[in-house]
Amino acid sequence: MHLIEKHYVNRVGWLRASVLGANDGLLSTTSIVIGVAAAQPDRNTIVLAALAGMIAGAMSMAAGEYVSVSSQADTEKADLLREKRELEEIPEIELKELAKIYEKRGVSKETALQVATELSEHDALAAHAHDELGINEITQAQPFQAAIASFGSFALGALLPFAIAMLAPIKQMVYFQYGFSIVFLMVLGAISAKTGGSKIAVAVLRICFWGTVAMGITAMVGHFFGVNVS
Repeated sequence: MHLIEKHYVNRVGWLRASVLGANDGLLSTTSIVIGVAAAQPDRNTIVLAALAGMIAGAMSMAAGEYVSVSSQADTEKADLLREKRELEEIPEIELKELAKIYEKRGVSKETALQVATELSEHDALAAHAHDELGINEITQAQPFQAAIASFGSFALGALLPFAIAMLAPIKQMVYFQYGFSIVFLMVLGAISAKTGGSKIAVAVLRICFWGTVAMGITAMVGHFFGVNVS
């Protein structure tokens, strides 16, 4: 019976952007709302702060992710163009270079040369991109995909504190925001760990700890600011 192995590396690109976006959307927007609510303003101010944080954050995440991944994509393209030029100008040296890579992995010199020759005959650029540069269709940078994933996930994560800002009692706003956010941070940590094949307990503890730190600091800032203003 043929078993199909389950791998997680093909999820790295969109998983990283999505998890980072959702986590930032939930945590940063909640922190903003907690900070503002701790200063004891009215509901309109709190809702406006949540909305502004959600929109600005989503746009910032998308733009930042696009620029970052685009830089990676540009580097990959430059390496591929250089490799293509070298394959055209010095194919014998490139063939030996590829064979050396396989030798270092434990393949005999004769077998390594044979494998390098056959792969080069099939698709020399693809062979060098994969084994020399570490570039393949799974890990290759995709700026638009990363930007869209970041924008959507940030907005989705920010919807929770935004909804709570509109519905929760003003006097208990800080507690409602913190309570719901911690629960959803735990869920998010568990989902990301499960999707990525890592330990759920570690991911949940990590995300809850830093989430509590972030929200606690902004609550203190908002509280002291409110006291000073009044």
